[in-house]
Amino acid sequence: MNTNLLETSSEACNDASTIDLPIGAHLVTQRRGYEHHGIYVGNGRVVHYAGFAGSAHRGPVEEVELNRFAAGHPLTIRTTPCARYVGDEAVRRARSRLGENRYRLLTNNCEHFCAWCLLGESRSEQVHCCLRHPRAGVHALVCLVKAFVESGARDRQVGAQLA
Repeated sequence: MNTNLLETSSEACNDASTIDLPIGAHLVTQRRGYEHHGIYVGNGRVVHYAGFAGSAHRGPVEEVELNRFAAGHPLTIRTTPCARYVGDEAVRRARSRLGENRYRLLTNNCEHFCAWCLLGESRSEQVHCCLRHPRAGVHALVCLVKAFVESGARDRQVGAQLA
């Protein structure tokens, strides 16, 4: 897998014009123990499967600002040399699933979504790696549980502040 690191300070993310991303690019942010994936659709926006990336509650396919997608993490572009759908066609495919809320960690996650947008088939190298290497799978699971617990605590804290 080829990836190119992008410089994404919070200032750069707030001014999307400072980042020259190709339309239909497969973006990846490294999170604690896993990667989060999305498709760049232009004008500083990304379509991604929210899943559990920002909350303890499962989220749908949504279009968000680049800085919200990156959530303070560095961005990389994952090149897909054999992509069947590129540019505007990949964007059209990504947007065709906006609002879908059938996230499943092992069978329909953000990486499956991006593979479908670009290749026409759902697959996740992260899932395959975790299944092939149980130790990596356990590590990823522990990281996901920690992130899930932390996001649940943040959700409860925000709810208490609003009450």
